[in-house]
Amino acid sequence: MFPLQSALLPGETLPLMIFEPRYSRLVQDCLAADDPAFGVVLISQGREVGGGETRSAVGTLAHIVECVDLGEGQYQLLASIRERFRVTEWLPDDPYPRAVVEEWPDEPGPPVGPERIGEVVDGILGLFGKVIEARGGRLRPDALAVDAATADDPSRHVYALASSVPMGQADRYAVLAAPTLAERVDVLTDAIETVTAMVEFQLSGE
Repeated sequence: MFPLQSALLPGETLPLMIFEPRYSRLVQDCLAADDPAFGVVLISQGREVGGGETRSAVGTLAHIVECVDLGEGQYQLLASIRERFRVTEWLPDDPYPRAVVEEWPDEPGPPVGPERIGEVVDGILGLFGKVIEARGGRLRPDALAVDAATADDPSRHVYALASSVPMGQADRYAVLAAPTLAERVDVLTDAIETVTAMVEFQLSGE
């Protein structure tokens, strides 16, 4: 497990520079596995370096797709963020943070159709438009375009949209930890409205 000060969402990528001895060992153990992957969870209190942090209970699996060995226990990684999981038990940090986890796909809930996702898109475009217009620019029509596979998968699409919103880590974690897709859309909608209100307030002061 690799606790971070960021809540990472499925579909994102994670670049990492590894230098702390315990995480160098983690990378070495991951690379020896058939599927080199580790868990990432948000640190709710504390720091990434040194240990002793308070960790969140929901995270994602980071699959290593690139690794450069820089020598002396240092690595440069690029990981692909994929499956969501829940921590069922934290184990002793020996030789690095470890936990028992269970994969946590979206739970059954009300369907989320194209119209509802379209409302989320409109909210984000409205937010982006306010910022760009204030800077004298113009919003590109394809600002939130996604590939066909993502567009056909509502869960992946919502995660992709959430990744584009400049919200705080607490809001990102709330999006990740929503049990159902419908609840995730509701949480994301609230976050978009909050960020939009903050932007409008800042722009009114200018």
